[in-house]
Amino acid sequence: MTFLQSIVPGLSRPAQPAKVETDSKLRPVLNLREDEHGYNLTVFLPGVPKENLEITDHDGRLTIAGRRAWTQPKEWTALYRETSRANFELVLHHEGDIDVEKINAELKDGRLHLMLPKAEAVKPRKIAIN
Repeated sequence: MTFLQSIVPGLSRPAQPAKVETDSKLRPVLNLREDEHGYNLTVFLPGVPKENLEITDHDGRLTIAGRRAWTQPKEWTALYRETSRANFELVLHHEGDIDVEKINAELKDGRLHLMLPKAEAVKPRKIAIN
């Protein structure tokens, strides 16, 4: 199973409803594109600042976890809320087909962009004919 195959089935699942309690975790919405060099992953994390975001890789599991920093003032009454106060967690499984040392991550405007380069061992190679 490749990195791409292991996360594509989850793409069709929407994030859980906003009624989730604050101690539970939501799976964020994401977009994934693959090219010959690697995977371009965009994870939508509205309200999650860089300080509250953690990206780790351990035993073939890339984990993106975050929590929102904004809290509603006590004197406010929410009429409608598009986002939940729940924390985010996304776990992506890979079998060594990404080069973890070269991952590039950038958070801007509530979107986390990750460039996950393919490991050299899984990149296509052209074989010369003698």
